[in-house]
Amino acid sequence: MLEEVENKAKDSNMPDFHILRAIVSHFQKLFDVPSLTGVYPRMNEVYTRLGELNNAVRNLQELLELDSSSSLCVLVSTVGKLCRLINEDVNEKIMQVLGPEDLQSIIRKLEEHEEFFPAFQAFTNDLLKILGKIFVREIDDLDAIVPAVRKLKILSY
Repeated sequence: MLEEVENKAKDSNMPDFHILRAIVSHFQKLFDVPSLTGVYPRMNEVYTRLGELNNAVRNLQELLELDSSSSLCVLVSTVGKLCRLINEDVNEKIMQVLGPEDLQSIIRKLEEHEEFFPAFQAFTNDLLKILGKIFVREIDDLDAIVPAVRKLKILSY
């Protein structure tokens, strides 16, 4: 752009060189373009992205049956309300299928699992290490524990 301005004769409608340089510099700062050669590609990228976003907004406005002049704030608010309704509906259907008693029992079982599992995991890891040292090979699979213990039992007779 700067080259075009320098090469053209001064026109009364044409902004001067310093204003154009300030505009380009501002664009570089806004869109993180370190060199002048990156300005055109980034402009094209911004333009393409803006077109995609405008298409997405128009599509959402159509799907939600909103007026095309409605603001992005209205669009986001409408999508948020729709998501809340869907979540409430899903929660309600889960409650209908499982029932409140079943849901409470599932929650109780999950709490028991959270309490029991860390101790079981620590015990299992210790057992794997001990068996690995005894058999001088790494035992890293839960399925290998029972055969290793059977082998120890046979060896102890």
